[in-house]
Amino acid sequence: MLDPRGQETLSGSAQSEIFQLLRDGQPRTRSELATLTGLARSTVAARVDALLRTGLIRSVADAASTGGRPSRQFAFDGTSYGVLGVDIGATHVHIGVSDLEGTLLVDLKESLAVAEGPDVVLAWVVEHGQELLARLDRPGFLRAVGVGLPGPVEHTTGRPVDPPIMPGWDRFDVPATLTGAFGVPTLVDNDVNVMALGEHNDHWPEVDDLLFIKVSTGIGAGVIAGGRVHRGAMGIAGDIGHVWVPEADEVPCRCGSTGCLEAIAAGPAIAAHLREGGLDVHGPQDVAAAVNQGDIDAIRAVREAGRIIGRVLTTCVSLINPAVIVLGGPVANAGDHLLAGAREAVYARSTPLASGNLQIVRSRGTDKAAVSGASSMAIQARAVR
Repeated sequence: MLDPRGQETLSGSAQSEIFQLLRDGQPRTRSELATLTGLARSTVAARVDALLRTGLIRSVADAASTGGRPSRQFAFDGTSYGVLGVDIGATHVHIGVSDLEGTLLVDLKESLAVAEGPDVVLAWVVEHGQELLARLDRPGFLRAVGVGLPGPVEHTTGRPVDPPIMPGWDRFDVPATLTGAFGVPTLVDNDVNVMALGEHNDHWPEVDDLLFIKVSTGIGAGVIAGGRVHRGAMGIAGDIGHVWVPEADEVPCRCGSTGCLEAIAAGPAIAAHLREGGLDVHGPQDVAAAVNQGDIDAIRAVREAGRIIGRVLTTCVSLINPAVIVLGGPVANAGDHLLAGAREAVYARSTPLASGNLQIVRSRGTDKAAVSGASSMAIQARAVR
């Protein structure tokens, strides 16, 4: 079957077990694939032939002969096609084109407020995404687009829902806009899920259960359970920033409620507390800068925020039982002060069985982590559709 651009596409069945098995890079014969999947050899042969025609796998060598004609081996070829990863933050947009092996080939980042609205922001993504693809000069290379947004996303539709810092974005059809522009499937998720996926794939692939906590303008968690992103019934699993904490009992939150974790422990809340003491800070980056400059009040405030976040994470540890908790975002990455506060609370309050082998660490990802995660989401879910 051909898609509108003349490329052969795979049916849902043909892109399932065989492709996922070969994505690990290990060459396998048709016989080995049949054994691993339990499929009939004729079915395996048909699916291998379909993948060969799309260029997603290639013949790499003959297996050692056990008597008779050697069997041909096949391996994943992630260099023939690619995806566009899009990281839309509160004040920036970062896009990058990666091949299906996840190698970032070219990227571009610019300061642009999400509050400018979807028309402005997505027009920038389309214009510069097409420029990056033109720079590669590989017609038909793009197979999917993955997008991370700084707000709640209804996963089934890819539309943001009541995002507090994204005026004009509520229910905006982001997938339709980008699919219309690029002619490929578009997947959208919130930025914390995307960052969790990037952190997991790039740095903790052997870990099946991981929590990624982003501490920035808000506080959110990306949940990796059983090796997959867990989104919940409506796609808002991990929204820990709006968990009630006693320390914030009457403190108003941007969500309209009071007592939320992020109302006293996110970047803006820490900055507001420090301004009361005379320090000229106005957001997460300013708080991080003050910590990095050795300001004692900033260090104390961030460590206390870590303790408060840690007490919420103690509940998460009992509920989810992760092997690793990763703290990311500008506040978490300013030294080890937030990390120290969180560790102090979690290790003191969690049960020995849950915390005995638990690792609580800072993010290993670079500023390209969100683009990497958005690309991974597109590769895993739709790259061959």
